[in-house]
Amino acid sequence: MTLSLGHITFDCADAAALAGFWAKLIGQPVDPEASTEFATVGKGPGLAPALMFIRVPDKNPGKNVVHLDLLTDDLPEQIQRAIDLGAVRIGDFDEYGAKWTTLADPEGNLFDIGAA
Repeated sequence: MTLSLGHITFDCADAAALAGFWAKLIGQPVDPEASTEFATVGKGPGLAPALMFIRVPDKNPGKNVVHLDLLTDDLPEQIQRAIDLGAVRIGDFDEYGAKWTTLADPEGNLFDIGAA
């Protein structure tokens, strides 16, 4: 028996709103029946892993220990698109033979957009 990746889960204050941000960012729709309590993006056959958003009363404080790395052929355009959707630019990096920008989503979850 092996394991497979089913969801990438975000603890958040407003599941539907944060799912909306990520849906626009990755170009997928928010799945039906999203609410402030629970929402998913990309749930369905052949779409794993889905992003799952769950409302929690208290998020863990401090830096994320897990984050998403997104890749693109047009780094400046996709960084600006993320900012236009509500992300905040944290920093730009050129290390280990790779270039990327770290951003925070509207609830402060960190993610990177890097050059493909």
